[in-house]
Amino acid sequence: MALYLEQFGLDEPPFRITPHTEFFFDGAERGATLEALAYAVLHDEGIVKLSGEVGSGKTMLCRMLMERLPSEVETIYLATPSLARDEILHAIADELELKLPERRSVALRELQEHLITLYGAGRRVVILIDEAHVMPEDTLEQVRLLSNLESSRHKLLQIVLFGQPELDATLAKASLRQLRDRITHSFRMRPLAAAEVAKYLAFRMRAAGYRGPDVFAPRAANRIARASDGLTRRINILADKSLLAAYSEGAHAVTERHARAAIADSEFAAAAARRAWQPLRLAAAGLGVGLILGALIQWLILTAQAPLVQARAAPPVKQAPATPSGRPQQDLEAELDLEQELDAIAAMDAGYMAASEPLLSQSQRQRLQAYATSGYKLLSERLAATRELLDSAPDERYALELFVTDNAEAARMERFLLRARDLVPISEVFLIPARSRANAKRSTRSRAYRPNTSTRSASRHGASASCGRKCKNRKTPARQALTPLS
Repeated sequence: MALYLEQFGLDEPPFRITPHTEFFFDGAERGATLEALAYAVLHDEGIVKLSGEVGSGKTMLCRMLMERLPSEVETIYLATPSLARDEILHAIADELELKLPERRSVALRELQEHLITLYGAGRRVVILIDEAHVMPEDTLEQVRLLSNLESSRHKLLQIVLFGQPELDATLAKASLRQLRDRITHSFRMRPLAAAEVAKYLAFRMRAAGYRGPDVFAPRAANRIARASDGLTRRINILADKSLLAAYSEGAHAVTERHARAAIADSEFAAAAARRAWQPLRLAAAGLGVGLILGALIQWLILTAQAPLVQARAAPPVKQAPATPSGRPQQDLEAELDLEQELDAIAAMDAGYMAASEPLLSQSQRQRLQAYATSGYKLLSERLAATRELLDSAPDERYALELFVTDNAEAARMERFLLRARDLVPISEVFLIPARSRANAKRSTRSRAYRPNTSTRSASRHGASASCGRKCKNRKTPARQALTPLS
């Protein structure tokens, strides 16, 4: 029994992962799909197929179909489709309380005669095969033969296949063409969209007895939607853990922080982290943004560390190594060029570290302060954080420039920050209003930076998005990145 039932006024756990038909959510086209399935089973004589990702709600829909069919329909539910060809015949016969002989041809004939008897009594037989994607090809061929059982005018068996997308790939094989041709209706379960996840959460809470305003805050529901990929089984797991997190604090609402804790405690955390930057990259592309690949940035940071340490002590004089036998001369020359370039960068960085003046000049600070935020709270906060960071932090690390845009309207930048806040810690995002060199009118541009999170917070500041092309100009110190401000 869930610990939080009394706190939230629930009669039963709302997010169990086992299918309970009283918790069937008919949104996201689930209700329409159920109606279409029932119609196809009752009015058609071909094989019906429904596919969807694991945890998308296929088994729940299968259970709902069993309840929706009229009483004169005898349903046979096969939940272990890995049966061999002969085993599936006897499994069907067992459900019909029919004893079949071992010989396959005789068994098929006796099964057909029994089905004809049932049909004459006004009864129909429907076989629902769950997890059909793991069914052996030989057994699928037996399913095709079963679909051929008929009286003089009607099919005697209606077959519905439920499976993951692998079922579609299996049926696409040439060896199963005859079975594929007998599929007259094919349905696909899609994941829930973010707005549908919020409705799903509210529905399940009320189905479990909750009465009151929505428990899950919009931002919490959105975070669960992203981490779950819209798959109902994952949604149930994360929602249950979110309620536990709220219960542990005595809270009566699930906030984004509770959802974050639930995700961190689940197997979905790594996948959610990998997806976190994808919407941001799409938004950036729409603004004409130049992006630097994370792998390249990580490589640059790693390769920079050793030379930087050496440069601060005393830059050593490089000796050309002797040419090892068997190594092409051009490879060694390229290697030496790279070492010399890194040494030059390290020496330049050491020179910047020796300087004691603040990163921002008086005119640069004035330009930052002059940016009109129009009262937008998040934009004002991030600009203030940028001023504080660049006015005091030592110039010793590099960061990733997310984008540069000529459209620096305050409302637009605020919307960007609101989206970014859902994807990354907003404390790691900084804005720099800059002057466009290409524009004769010196129009205001805006740059967004996300620092290298492996460095300590006091050293998180800007880097140019132009680095990394053709392995040239790999790193740009913060002071150079700020030159458009002057």
